[in-house]
Amino acid sequence: MKIIVIDTIQASLYSRLEENGHVCVDASRLNDNEVFELFAKADGLVLRSRMTLDKEFMDRFSHLKFIGRVGAGLEHIDNEYALEKGIAVLSSPEGNRQAVAEHALGLLLTLFNRINTADTEVRKGRWIRKANEGVELQGKTIAIIGFGNTGEAFSRVLSGFQTPIIAFDKYKSGYDSAVVKGSAMEDVFESADVVSIHLPYNEETHCLVNDQWLASFKKPVYLINTSRGNIVDTSALLKAIDSGKVLGACLDVLEFETENLKMPPLEELPETANALMKNEKVVLTPHIAGLTVESYEKLSSILADKIIEAFGHA
Repeated sequence: MKIIVIDTIQASLYSRLEENGHVCVDASRLNDNEVFELFAKADGLVLRSRMTLDKEFMDRFSHLKFIGRVGAGLEHIDNEYALEKGIAVLSSPEGNRQAVAEHALGLLLTLFNRINTADTEVRKGRWIRKANEGVELQGKTIAIIGFGNTGEAFSRVLSGFQTPIIAFDKYKSGYDSAVVKGSAMEDVFESADVVSIHLPYNEETHCLVNDQWLASFKKPVYLINTSRGNIVDTSALLKAIDSGKVLGACLDVLEFETENLKMPPLEELPETANALMKNEKVVLTPHIAGLTVESYEKLSSILADKIIEAFGHA
């Protein structure tokens, strides 16, 4: 098969596919028009987040055998319509689940121990101890919303902290273990101290974390989101922080990101974004939870293996 790769991808994808007789074309430096010309004679394409593949795209290139997404999220690919057109959609969420899990934990420990604030103060010559008093993770009830690849990985990295872990997944059951207890959402609202979001972004999860959702928690909570920004209504989150309903938030993703996971210039962002970035009870990172040296290789090699499994040798 002839496979067009339109983003910068780790070399293992090329080597694994070419070892099995497939031809891979690096089109990451070509413009969109040049890329579209290549698609006309391609069997498959591989991307990260460079472009949105909608119904118009599927109709235009319905001859494609597959679309391969190096990563987990498929919100920029019309997956259902692709399947209707006979185009397989493959992804590699297994490749960065450990990276996301470790990053979520790092964000939470940073927030609990005021590490960002304390680091900034020390660098300015301010040696402030009592005001930077931390909070321990031990004994806090951690609720994981969505128990897929990253949710399950997060439960594993938490397992040594002697903290109860509960999980809610609308589409899974039977995942209770010595580490995690499957729970109804009502139980999450009742007992959670920390809530970590591990969900795909779609119509169902759009602004899931809103005023009503946050008001449903019995206790004040800490919020972690390493999934997609549009799952959290930023205005609702800020109001909940101001009221004390949310004690702090760890956000690797923001609702202000573009479809290709970039951030507009600060001057183009709404006041809500500026308020979020100035809030000392929020820890922010630029959608990097899944980006590690190790995940960069795993994401590509796992996707290559799935392509080979689905389509065999050329």
